[in-house]
Amino acid sequence: MKVLETDRLVLRKLTSDDASFILELLNDPSWIENIGDKGVRTLEDARRYIAEGPNTMYERFGFCLYLAELKEEGTPIGLCGLIKRDLLEDVDIGFAFLPSYWSKGYAFESAAAVMEYGRSVLNLKKIVAITALDNESSAKVLGKLGLKFHKVIAFSNDSNQVKLFQ
Repeated sequence: MKVLETDRLVLRKLTSDDASFILELLNDPSWIENIGDKGVRTLEDARRYIAEGPNTMYERFGFCLYLAELKEEGTPIGLCGLIKRDLLEDVDIGFAFLPSYWSKGYAFESAAAVMEYGRSVLNLKKIVAITALDNESSAKVLGKLGLKFHKVIAFSNDSNQVKLFQ
């Protein structure tokens, strides 16, 4: 189900048919380094991740991480969407793309559309973001979106820290 469209991208809900892409993305070294190892090692793990992660969040909140695919070819290239995490008071925006699609403006293009959707359609008053401490590429995209570094926060009980942008 298509949720958003930009000049070059379609953002849509994930389906179990996207499992092979999710398996590839979640095992990319940049995902593991900047977001974390989700333990997705098989197509079945990827299907479970889609069902229990994005699709469950969509059912609960009406938003989630969406698959970003090239409009012309239908090629999946990343994820971008809104997330409601237990540890954050506000909804945050998240995005991740396969490295071969970095530095082409796709993260900003999709995130700008998601921010606008969150504000105008979902009536969210505040959208925040978190990044790994040394993820300067994502921090630059967040800056272009108008979000500013606020502070370093503990991300979980295991002392991982992330940068919070507001």
